[in-house]
Amino acid sequence: MRRWPIAILCLFALPLIMICRAEGNIITDSLEIPLPRRDIPEQILKRTAYTVSYNADLRIPNWVAWHLTAEHVKGTVNRPGGNAWHEDDEVSYPKATFEDYRNSGWSRGHMCPAGDCKWDEQVMYESFLFTNCCPQHANLNSGVWNQIEMSCRRWAEKYGDVYIVCGPVLFHQKHETIGPNMVVVPEAFFKVVICFIDGRPEGIGYICKNQKEYNKRSSYVNTITEIERITGFTFFPSLSVESAKHAKGVISPILSSQIK
Repeated sequence: MRRWPIAILCLFALPLIMICRAEGNIITDSLEIPLPRRDIPEQILKRTAYTVSYNADLRIPNWVAWHLTAEHVKGTVNRPGGNAWHEDDEVSYPKATFEDYRNSGWSRGHMCPAGDCKWDEQVMYESFLFTNCCPQHANLNSGVWNQIEMSCRRWAEKYGDVYIVCGPVLFHQKHETIGPNMVVVPEAFFKVVICFIDGRPEGIGYICKNQKEYNKRSSYVNTITEIERITGFTFFPSLSVESAKHAKGVISPILSSQIK
């Protein structure tokens, strides 16, 4: 009988190593990455903790995706003081700078939040790149959006990890821009979350208008399928058909019951 070298066997085994938090599902380590859309500009930027699909025409991300674990939530790195935001050297001008946001009336809204990046100094630094940022209403930034971010951290701590994608929603209209580089102001934001509970993917999504928000957070909850319809993106493509139908087509009763 032919004996295969150990190195060759390891190559065959590698795809199996990159799996399977869910029973019966093959899940890679890039579960959070949406399928690409060919009708919009995209530059993929790989960071230590997250991935950005950057839109050079808009000067903001199409989406930002990351895998948040319970260990990451326990990080102790402090948020930097002063003006921590900085330009991204991996993208070309025109691009977002501090001058675009100065006196614009809009906050610098994290997509992957600094609160998810406390586990490493470099990770925290990268969270303040302008390619991880959108002009966001200050009330939304410190209110509902922040509450959603905190829920994701609680879920990661309780269930071990979560997979998150968020980004801007652009309506079919002329968009407001800010600054000399004409950074586009989104009309709304989306966030979709997958969490594995007892081996089964549970999903929940949010759409929040980029304005002062007064409603209960539960009023912004949507199925991931509905957010796919609104944004045109296909989220969590590694899920099996059966798992996707459950996680994306139904608002998780487990996660929605924990909304505060």
